[in-house]
Amino acid sequence: MGRLPKRRDELTDEGLSLRPCLIDGCDTLPKLFLARCREMGARTAHREKTFGIWRNHSWADFHDAASAIGMGLAQLGLKRGEVVAILSEDRKEWIYADLGIQCVGGIVTGIYPTDSAAQVEYLLRHSGSRFAIVENDEQLDKVLEIRDRVPALQVCVVLDRDGLHEFADDRVIFLDELYECGRAAHEREPDRFARAAAQSRPDDTAILIYTSGTTGQPKGAMISHENIVFSASSALQAAPTYEGDEQLCFLPLCHVLERLVSVFTPIVAKSVVNFAESMELVFDNLREVSPASFIAVPRVWEKVHTHVSMRAAEAGPLGRWAFARALACGMARADHVMAGRRVPPGLEARFRFWDVLVLANLRRMIGLDGARRIATGAAPIAPDLVRWYWAIGLVMVEGYGQTESAGILSVNLPKRNRTGSVGLPVPGVELAIAADGEVLAKGPLVFKGYWRDPEGTAKTIRDGWLHTGDLGRIDEDGFVWITGRERDIIITAGGKNIAPAALENQMKSSHYISDAIVIGDRRRYLTALVMIDREAVEGFAQKKRVPFSDFASLCAADPVQALIATEVAATNARFSPVEQVKDFRLIDRPLTATDEEMTATMKLRRSFVEKKHEALIEDMYR
Repeated sequence: MGRLPKRRDELTDEGLSLRPCLIDGCDTLPKLFLARCREMGARTAHREKTFGIWRNHSWADFHDAASAIGMGLAQLGLKRGEVVAILSEDRKEWIYADLGIQCVGGIVTGIYPTDSAAQVEYLLRHSGSRFAIVENDEQLDKVLEIRDRVPALQVCVVLDRDGLHEFADDRVIFLDELYECGRAAHEREPDRFARAAAQSRPDDTAILIYTSGTTGQPKGAMISHENIVFSASSALQAAPTYEGDEQLCFLPLCHVLERLVSVFTPIVAKSVVNFAESMELVFDNLREVSPASFIAVPRVWEKVHTHVSMRAAEAGPLGRWAFARALACGMARADHVMAGRRVPPGLEARFRFWDVLVLANLRRMIGLDGARRIATGAAPIAPDLVRWYWAIGLVMVEGYGQTESAGILSVNLPKRNRTGSVGLPVPGVELAIAADGEVLAKGPLVFKGYWRDPEGTAKTIRDGWLHTGDLGRIDEDGFVWITGRERDIIITAGGKNIAPAALENQMKSSHYISDAIVIGDRRRYLTALVMIDREAVEGFAQKKRVPFSDFASLCAADPVQALIATEVAATNARFSPVEQVKDFRLIDRPLTATDEEMTATMKLRRSFVEKKHEALIEDMYR
């Protein structure tokens, strides 16, 4: 892939001129990691808060910890090609373990901290993990609960001793003990870690990423070193990252998007990764870090939009007037910029005025005043929401990828952007549309297959093409448009085929609606299950003096029902009569990543939702 750009102006919207699968002479991530550690030394690789203060951790620290973990596990019997599971929230030790294990030839798989003991059991059994790394006593309890049913599991490493100082188990050790073991092994054989990393090959399986299981049991996607090297390079198209750039790690590292953004790309670009304290504090941390680029899932962008809209509504008359004028001006300018047209000088001058007076402060309040561009991925996003971010002066691009493509396949660029599409294929990737409308992909990003599932692999990779399961089209200029998931297509009783994604995304563009699932397969008309945005609707209820005592009573209140009916009607106005939602019900309990209806990246599991709320659905068809 040749030399990576060293200056910002070397990266153009025409793309990177990179020879596939080689970065600075390295064809695997372990080799590149060791080269970066030698080069960067005492410079900062990571930052993490300790007692409220951001602490720097160098590339030398990164190497020392990764080497100790990798060598320690090798001393305990880890063999090349074996799987190690990591069950932890985001933290520097997650990444230390990831690279240390990869360097000694192991395969890393992540388990979401929100997973139940039963889910942990399935993943450990299916992956055949002999080693597990867990964060604390809470996660250890899950492993201990199911350990007798996972006979392959031999050693559990615990990162935090808090609450476990008196605990003793001959199959459980603590991180400091693993460090001691690994460093002793390194002293005996100083070059063993580097030798092991040098043995890594592009076609070796590097990591195992389990799909979210939105329609069934998760499948383990085998991602090779070649996949990683290529995807890390391609990711620079979506969010250009340069040496010393600040980034914020906050999505689960089990997910392919965060792994790509916070582990692989920073090693390529030599950037600095800051670990958010928690999902609850991510917006505080965002303001503290002010990253140069920021990639998030649509739910996060929807939350920011809702927060800003509520703050604007709570402002005084002058503040509301100024925000409305600034936003209107920004929207008018965005229409030109997003379409690639020259902005009229008068409009540009008005925008600069409102930017100084209102919009720059708004970006500072969000924590994105230093962002060159922002990106969205992992799920569809409403085009109106993308336009809103451009209007407030943030360049938002949408990309497309899957676990099975190591996280990326296509991306929009600021000067080659078509809002509503997912952009152009990244260099080296070929996209095509099958006769039935399914999006197909081919290239070095395509995964090796599913772990211990040759049948599933054969269904997904056919004749060298990855069958994505997404429906879409490619326009005359090469932009890719995703219209829905093949398995989600609704065929009404009248025989009309409807992709629900467009309806759902439009509903979610309302800051009162956080999510929606459209129902109607083999039924006379479409209905929807709606999740309200709690913060926004509570604000509405308080302003209108609507009494409520809890979330359920809030959802049941007549003014709230009328509010959501108005939002659904606004969505319906954009669609033909047969595509309109005729009725809806509110899910009257807040859902989080710990609920079975929701994935860890806050996407609704359609089949779980329909099963769990069957009574609500049937009520709409009586």
